[in-house]
Amino acid sequence: MSDLRKEIERRRTFAIISHPDAGKTTLTEKFLLYGGAIQSAGSVKGKASDKHAVSDWMEIEKKRGISITSSVMQFEYNGYCINILDTPGHQDFSEDTYRTLMAADSAVMVIDAAKGIEPQTRKLFKVCAMRDIPIFTFINKMDREARDPFDLLDELEKEFGIGTYPMNWPISCGVNFKGVFDRKERRVISYGDSHRGRDRLASIDCDLTDTEKLDELIGPYRRQELVEQVELIDGASFDFDLEQIRHGKLSPVFFGSALNNFGIETFLENFLEMATSPLPRHTEEEEVDPFDETFSAFVFKIQANMNKAHRDRIAFMRIVSGRFDRNTEYFHVQGGKALKLSQPQQMMAQEREVINEAYAGDIIGVFDPGIFSIGDTICEKGHRVRFEGIPTFAPEVFTMVEQTDSMKRKQFAKGMNQIAQEGAIQIFIEPESGMERVYVGVVGVLQLEVLESRMKSEYNVTYRAYAQPYTLIRRIVGDTDPKTLHLYDVKWVQDFRGQNFLLFSSEWHIRHTMEYNKDLVLAEFGE
Repeated sequence: MSDLRKEIERRRTFAIISHPDAGKTTLTEKFLLYGGAIQSAGSVKGKASDKHAVSDWMEIEKKRGISITSSVMQFEYNGYCINILDTPGHQDFSEDTYRTLMAADSAVMVIDAAKGIEPQTRKLFKVCAMRDIPIFTFINKMDREARDPFDLLDELEKEFGIGTYPMNWPISCGVNFKGVFDRKERRVISYGDSHRGRDRLASIDCDLTDTEKLDELIGPYRRQELVEQVELIDGASFDFDLEQIRHGKLSPVFFGSALNNFGIETFLENFLEMATSPLPRHTEEEEVDPFDETFSAFVFKIQANMNKAHRDRIAFMRIVSGRFDRNTEYFHVQGGKALKLSQPQQMMAQEREVINEAYAGDIIGVFDPGIFSIGDTICEKGHRVRFEGIPTFAPEVFTMVEQTDSMKRKQFAKGMNQIAQEGAIQIFIEPESGMERVYVGVVGVLQLEVLESRMKSEYNVTYRAYAQPYTLIRRIVGDTDPKTLHLYDVKWVQDFRGQNFLLFSSEWHIRHTMEYNKDLVLAEFGE
């Protein structure tokens, strides 16, 4: 087996998805703890003096205790090279999560045992199903009061239309939580709440037939209940089928507590065995095999100012095939230019390490002088690969912002332009008015809070904001001059690339505009 194939086969690249507060960031930290990537787990919420989660690096993330931007972390464990993509759970940042899923080969879905499936989880699951990627489920917070595990499995199957296979089974929940029964090893793993993420869990082997030992561990009543429940799932649940798992048709389900470090190691080890190595990716003409020696990659995320000291922009690339070499010149397809990828880095949230090589499945960050856009392809010279597009979401909330300090005009313009190029927050201007007034379009209102916070902390700029009545946006297609249009209660704006858009407050306004401008052709945002 070639070194290239060996390196690619040992890679696992997955996204962690969930509704806010399901425990996704805590689970991520415990994975990193096992991989030796961090020495102690930081609390996600807490006082100013508390440690914060490694994957949450923006000031606003630390204050609110939620993930707002996707983080990338790489670590080694048991001979595997693991790339974790931690995503925002809040629906206002769903576009960032959707893009991140395009760079993953499998997904870990974290579900709060008391709440079950929540709206955001449902949306994210649909993206996974669309891409046919494996979904592994971790039902978290079993050390608190939880819903009946049979009901949770039933909900998963009905909501998502897939099978479930419980890899372990919980023994009660909340204050009575005694651990899990491992179906594969046919043993009980006893729970104790003294670990708190500091130590690895020592399991106690105890078969269901060992009545005396089980009674001592969990008591006769719970032993009887466990035996009956395991008999039921052994007889009635879906059969274990790795092929079905790898095509997203069957989800392995694990029960545990991320905060108390219970069930994490078992989950990680089983996941690594079952998950696939890097998957092929579709281009406009063909499928690109990860083991192809020809290097190719695509940009799925751009982030400005991850390092305050350098005020830089990082383009995150998923390597699709072959091997990346730091000193090689590659071809930027959309830009039509050969270039060296400057300062190639691997990430641990905002911590970075310059690397000389990387392989298919890896996520690397490269310095972006402003030439990359979401979805761009980079490949070896002589090749012109274009991967399938990455979805863009139409903004639904608009606000107009005005700078308050004319002395900071340059900082205001720079900040707005750089954040616009990241792609999640849309920035528009009124043509011929310059950057005095800017129209901001977002998917959810929390993004407006992020914009204000980032403009203040990263560019030292404040502004006044005025809510707008618009909720719909369309792009003007062709060479129609917007100045010649008859517009009623409609705003004409341009993005930073000079494309023309119209903002509407209702479907009626769209129909009215089309009736009065017979030659006008409009397209949905992102098309």
